[in-house]
Amino acid sequence: MESQERGYLRDTGGMTMTHEEKDLLLKDLCARLPYRVILNVTLKDKYDEIVNRNIELTDDNLTYITRDSHWIMYKPYLRPMSSMTKEERKKYAKLLFADLGGVYEDYYKALDYLHSIHVDYRGLIEKGLAISTEEFNPYKKERN
Repeated sequence: MESQERGYLRDTGGMTMTHEEKDLLLKDLCARLPYRVILNVTLKDKYDEIVNRNIELTDDNLTYITRDSHWIMYKPYLRPMSSMTKEERKKYAKLLFADLGGVYEDYYKALDYLHSIHVDYRGLIEKGLAISTEEFNPYKKERN
């Protein structure tokens, strides 16, 4: 296991996350809490076996991310921005540019919209901190 002094949180089987990566991911996940974000979690079970599970992130299990040593790695399933439909892009643009007078409320509404449709606007997929929904989309049932 890598030491925390070197900036890594956990390392099991080559899986590591720096404090900066964890901070970025936690900021993103907290904003997505109201929108049923699903995580792929790598953890140790009660027999110390490493297993993968998909779970819905809730405020109840958010504490496991920061405190439970059994949670080795967690990554949300997110959509690349390039996967947004024409209608989604129009709605996002309308929210983003609704008020050119400098009021930031509409900017936050635009970000909330991206959270609600599980779009990765922070580049988490490219950084290896999220899983693209292009091959497996756990949200697909919701969108139909």
